[in-house]
Amino acid sequence: MSKKKKQLAQSRDAPDKRCTSWLCSPEAFNLLTTNSYTRLADCPEVRMCVHAYADLISNMTIYLMRNTDKGDVRVRNALSRKMDIEPNRLIKTRKAFIYNIVWTLMLSGDGNQVTYPRFTVDGMLDDLVPLKPSRVQFADTAAGYAIKYGDKTFTLDEVLHFVINPDPERPWIGTGYKTVLKDVIAGIKQAGATKKALLESPSPSIIVKVDGLTEEFASVEGRNKLGSQFIDSSENGRPWFIPAEAFDIKEVKPLTLNDLALAKNLEIDKRTVAGIFRMPPFLVGVGNFDKEEYNKFIGAEILSMAQVIQQELTRGLLYAPDHYWWLNPRSLYSYSLTEVKDIGSAMVDRMAMRRNEWRAWIGMTPDDEMEELLALENFIPADKLGDQAKLKGGG
Repeated sequence: MSKKKKQLAQSRDAPDKRCTSWLCSPEAFNLLTTNSYTRLADCPEVRMCVHAYADLISNMTIYLMRNTDKGDVRVRNALSRKMDIEPNRLIKTRKAFIYNIVWTLMLSGDGNQVTYPRFTVDGMLDDLVPLKPSRVQFADTAAGYAIKYGDKTFTLDEVLHFVINPDPERPWIGTGYKTVLKDVIAGIKQAGATKKALLESPSPSIIVKVDGLTEEFASVEGRNKLGSQFIDSSENGRPWFIPAEAFDIKEVKPLTLNDLALAKNLEIDKRTVAGIFRMPPFLVGVGNFDKEEYNKFIGAEILSMAQVIQQELTRGLLYAPDHYWWLNPRSLYSYSLTEVKDIGSAMVDRMAMRRNEWRAWIGMTPDDEMEELLALENFIPADKLGDQAKLKGGG
């Protein structure tokens, strides 16, 4: 080696110990890393949470309401029927349409969903067209922001833009749940990969101790011969007969999922996912049903998501200042028939409800004889209250 080369060899930088590599088999690598990227939509627990939101909200009837001096009343016209029955000519039903909005908001659209309302030449609502989230882009402008869809650009007044979890820097843009769920999904997928690996390649339940000095044990063919001769059984339940001086057989307990604490860790991850979506854990398969907790979930989280939808529909589709859209949540609550009976009975006795309205609560058809308001212990019609004998000096 020349003097120059020797100096270069002695003065070279030491290897960077921070870059460390490990060699392992492809099977071990796949088990440790799960070998792929997991989308939110590919995680079963996340899909269960989002499905619960989308299914419940899409079950809520959409009412067109109008403010009056005596309270808000429901309006029934062509517009209300269009929204509640057939908002889109291809999607067919309101349930599927609202389900798509919620699903896109929480999974596919990163907290955003854009719908294009198409109107007729007369200004009537013709169709509500959900835009593909993969083609929607948001561009900041001097006046705020614009929405690009392919080669088209829409202003805010031309589309319905639903938003959840607003970005602090750009509050008009949603952020979704991708960031907060990233690590949890990785843990859930790792637990699933480990479980699959153990099920596909379980540990042996029998270990055979053989004299290594025997001629048969020295080769693969010999070991296979020993196995077929002494261990394999052609009939289930038959005892094995083996030479006691050559073999020592012990039964062992194979490694299980409980030994790895996968079940407990998976339950914790599921509860974490449910907590991020602010929903009861039993909706993702952890724990038992709790009626009070479920009704609290409906009254808080489901109604909160419904507010996002109904307020944007009101902003983008209605011009009358005294009209608004309302998603009715009453049918979502967990009521027993006894509770409905008790509530209806109390309201009928106090003339706050007609008996036909009470019948509608429990799914019965109206009765012409149950339209009057009744009061007091004798259920006197409201217009006959003044005819009571005790009010006219009678006994």
